[in-house]
Amino acid sequence: MGYAQLVIGPAGSGKSTYCSSLYRHCETVRRTMHIVNLDPAAENFDYPVAMDIRELISLEDVMEELGLGPNGGLIYCMEHLEDNLDDWLAEELDNYLDDDYLVFDCPGQIELFTHVPVLRNFVDHLKSRNFNVCAVYLLDSQFITDVTKFISGCMASLSAMVQLELPHVNILSKMDLVTNKKEIEDYLNPESQFLLSELNQHMAPQFAKLNKSLIELVDEYSMVSFMPLDLRKESSIRYVLSQIDNCIQWGEDADVKIKDFDPEDDDE
Repeated sequence: MGYAQLVIGPAGSGKSTYCSSLYRHCETVRRTMHIVNLDPAAENFDYPVAMDIRELISLEDVMEELGLGPNGGLIYCMEHLEDNLDDWLAEELDNYLDDDYLVFDCPGQIELFTHVPVLRNFVDHLKSRNFNVCAVYLLDSQFITDVTKFISGCMASLSAMVQLELPHVNILSKMDLVTNKKEIEDYLNPESQFLLSELNQHMAPQFAKLNKSLIELVDEYSMVSFMPLDLRKESSIRYVLSQIDNCIQWGEDADVKIKDFDPEDDDE
């Protein structure tokens, strides 16, 4: 059985930085992890690329040859990947062992994980190859400056959860850049009445019923919660990784190691 993280989130949320930090952490603790680039527009990497979609197709070539813009070209690239799941991707995955751990660094176009079926079909292919997959959704913590942006982030995350139907870990990235952490802490374990009060203050009165429904969705079903990630702290990376490992059951099938020992001789 293989293990995989699908790292998703809006553009600029720190997905590639997260992947490189994760790789360095695992290198330090002598744990093997392979990072896969699924962004056909990527250029520079701070981690060794185990698999690269640009070997199949690149955004630059698509824009030049087909005359498409950046967004249209990226969708074309990802659909081309979808058409080659049984060829290119299957051949690449054959290079890895059954218990290997892969991290897929995805593009930041939000439509790819909210309503376009490309990543959903990609995930289904991984599952057919006996991979346990977890979606890791990153949201820039500097984006969470008020309740309206927090709710927007929750809804985007929830949309990805519904589309992908995967175990889901939501991360507030770039915590090391936040100057006032108290403001962020209010949204890590928020009280529903606090959120509703703040939302009603920010929005017109005619949205009161909608606000109440949104807060109930977030609160009563406990569908969305975020973990802070500070890449300066090894303990923060270790904690986030442990939560993800738990989701995909990494290490649970490992052999239990029992240390042999001789009982002490009785003096009698």
